[in-house]
Amino acid sequence: MTPEVRKYVAFVEDVLIEGHKPADPPLRMAAVAAVLRNPWAGRFVEDLRPEIHAFAPVLGKEMVERLMPLIGGGENVEAFGKTAIVGVNGEIEHGSALIHTLRYGNFLRDAVQSSGFIPFTNKRGGPGNSITFPLRHISKGGARSHFMTVEFNIPDAPGPDEILIAIGVANGGRPHHRIGDRYQDMEELDHDQTVRPDNT
Repeated sequence: MTPEVRKYVAFVEDVLIEGHKPADPPLRMAAVAAVLRNPWAGRFVEDLRPEIHAFAPVLGKEMVERLMPLIGGGENVEAFGKTAIVGVNGEIEHGSALIHTLRYGNFLRDAVQSSGFIPFTNKRGGPGNSITFPLRHISKGGARSHFMTVEFNIPDAPGPDEILIAIGVANGGRPHHRIGDRYQDMEELDHDQTVRPDNT
């Protein structure tokens, strides 16, 4: 059992000037999307695990292998993110099934030497729907400099019986970032929010 991929799409954005000032170094954001047939479309399937186990590693490996050359290798990655858009004959759960599993995400984590949480979006939509998802620093969760958004679209995807999944990375934070980070705020406010009490 293998995923039926209709197409892979690559996206690259190089920011050379931001705020009327050259970006030095330029910021590169890159992404790879896969458009595949939704194996669960049009019906309710109780157990999604067989397809998750079969599809997610194949997609994770192939997409990371396509993505890393766009950024010059995993050693250049400072931020990452992921997304899924499910066609209208599917459930949002179907997209989540493919991207919210270590069998998929660990290929990206391993490539950039991170064990961090990969931020995400997942939604339902039709052809040309905006592929919009957040990025965050691969290891410093409070680094606001790396809170960014990747956005592009594929005019003919996802179709009603398709799922579109994508991963993205960046080689730095926003050019000229200057708003500090979460930890700086906590220090200035003398208010540690790194751990919240369990209210259960």
